Amino acid sequence: MDKLNVGIIQLSCTNNITDNKAKIEKNIIACAQAGAQLVVLQELHNSLYFCQTEDASIFDLAEAIPGPSTESYGKLAAKLKIVLVLSLFEKRAKGIYHNTAVVIEKDGSVAGKYRKMHIPDDPLYYEKFYFTPGDLGFEPINTSVGKLGVMVCWDQWYPEGARLMALKDADLLIYPTAIGGIDSDPIEEQQIQRDAWQLVQRGHAVANGLPVITVNRTGIEADPSGNTEGIHFWGHSFVAGQQGEILSEFDRDEEGYKIVEIDLSRTEYVRRGWPFFRDRRVDSYNRISDKYSI
Repeated sequence: MDKLNVGIIQLSCTNNITDNKAKIEKNIIACAQAGAQLVVLQELHNSLYFCQTEDASIFDLAEAIPGPSTESYGKLAAKLKIVLVLSLFEKRAKGIYHNTAVVIEKDGSVAGKYRKMHIPDDPLYYEKFYFTPGDLGFEPINTSVGKLGVMVCWDQWYPEGARLMALKDADLLIYPTAIGGIDSDPIEEQQIQRDAWQLVQRGHAVANGLPVITVNRTGIEADPSGNTEGIHFWGHSFVAGQQGEILSEFDRDEEGYKIVEIDLSRTEYVRRGWPFFRDRRVDSYNRISDKYSI
C-alpha cells in the first residue's frame, strides 16, 4: 500500500462518558465516509483526563482488554471496514493498571496493544499514581494498512522509542496524546512549549524517515481539587511527513476530524537521500542504556 488515507479526530471531553463516546462515534463514521482507512483517537478519549489529581475512586473507570470498549469500537470498525487506534485505561489485574493504546483491525478484532512506557509525574499530570509502566516494549503492530508504531503521549519526548519502532520496520509512528498548559503562563512561554512538543516529534519523522501522526485533546478541563486553574489542552493535532513537513494540523480549540493522505512510498525515497540508518555507529552506542554518563 503506497497511499494511506488517515482520519485524525480532535475533541474536547466532559465527565459524561456516554456523550463522549457518542461524539467520538459520530466523528469516526464521518472519517470513514470521507475515505479514511485508518482512524486515530486522542489519549484516554472516553473520559476527562483524570490525572490532574490522585483519586483512588478513578480506578473504577479502568476496563479489561478485551472488554467493553474494544467490543463496541470493534463492532464499529468492522461495520465501517477501518483500522482504529484507541487509547484506554486498562485494568490488567487487581491493583495493576496501564495507559494502553489498542489497535482494532477492520474485521473488529484486536490487532495488538501498546502499554505506555514513559509515565510522567508532574503537577496536573500525576500519572504514576494510576499507571504501571508498560512491559510490552516498542513493537510495531501488524495491520492490513501497515505496521503501526503506536506509542502514547509522554513517549513523544524520547527518541529511543521512535528509533526502536523504526528499526523494527514500522511504517508509521502514532501518538495518542493529552498535553496542554495553564493559561496564566505567559503567552510566549506557552508558544515555546507547544512548538517544542511538535518540533521533537517532527524530529522523529526526520531521523527515521517515517510519517508521524499525533492526536491531542482540546478544550479546558478543570482541576477537580480546585488548587489550580486546570489544563487548557494544546490541540494542534497534526500529521508530519517523512521529512518532518506538516501535512495537516488542527488549531488549538478546533474540534472535529481531518482526512490526510500519506504517501508511504516516500520512506524509501527519503531514506535513499538521507541514509541515516546506513551511517549509524552502532559499535559506539553501548552507553545509551546508562541512566546518565559523565
